[in-house]
Amino acid sequence: MVRPYGKGHKKRKKGERYDKEEEEEEEEQVEEEKADSETEMRAQDGEEKTEEEKEMQLPGVEEGIPIVPSHQTGKKPGVIFVLEKASLEVAKVGKSYQILNSEEHANFLRRNKKNPADYRPDIIYQALLSILDSPLNKAGRLRAVYVKTDKGVLFEVKPHVRIPRTYKRFAGIMLQLLQKLSITAVGNREKLLRVIKNPVTQYLPLNSRKIGFSHSSEKLVQMEKYVAGVGDDTDLVFVVGAMSHGKIECDYVDDFISVSEYPLSAAWCIARVCEAVSKKWRVL
Repeated sequence: MVRPYGKGHKKRKKGERYDKEEEEEEEEQVEEEKADSETEMRAQDGEEKTEEEKEMQLPGVEEGIPIVPSHQTGKKPGVIFVLEKASLEVAKVGKSYQILNSEEHANFLRRNKKNPADYRPDIIYQALLSILDSPLNKAGRLRAVYVKTDKGVLFEVKPHVRIPRTYKRFAGIMLQLLQKLSITAVGNREKLLRVIKNPVTQYLPLNSRKIGFSHSSEKLVQMEKYVAGVGDDTDLVFVVGAMSHGKIECDYVDDFISVSEYPLSAAWCIARVCEAVSKKWRVL
């Protein structure tokens, strides 16, 4: 005996479930594009946080991050790192906003016709650890770190910030930064990370030498000899790509060099640079 449908209830058609799934995928894609455009607009205009962002609670992210003692001195020349094309894209996945990465969001990225291999926020994480944990920074010779995302958002990282030791915590900090435009220190209101206006050249010292790195460069150098030829009173700006493949294209770079016969990760390239500069300035 077939059970009759109750009054006011209609039999759901087989195609409705699939239509609903397609609508959800379209909504996710719209939310992702909306998040990117909002971040870019606020980075350019410097507008204040919206009421919706103030009420938004980020799981696992506390207000403020710790700092380490600073030994920075302005009398001696220092180094500045510019990390280009960092993959830090925010999208709404399910019910929450997240930093997209190829490991956790491969299916989401494929549904939106994007290549998962391009979404590697772990590269910028490893690069920042390599810079901020270096003896060069602990000796106070690191002046600043600037990161530019592949969407064009530029932010500054203070040398005395302590980057989280786990990637998950780091992703939460980056999500908070791109949504609220700044991260403050624990116990005070100092902004350790903050979104700033482009271009990055306005923050670089006038007397600095700007050096870019690319494996495709025909100028293969031994890094220790290269930095030894730079004047002792000159600040050094190193521009490194923080993407999985490709090359950086910066018109403000004075010289493009390669430091190895083999392709290196951003973290390994930075490690070679820091070691060479440490020897030049006798930082042990």
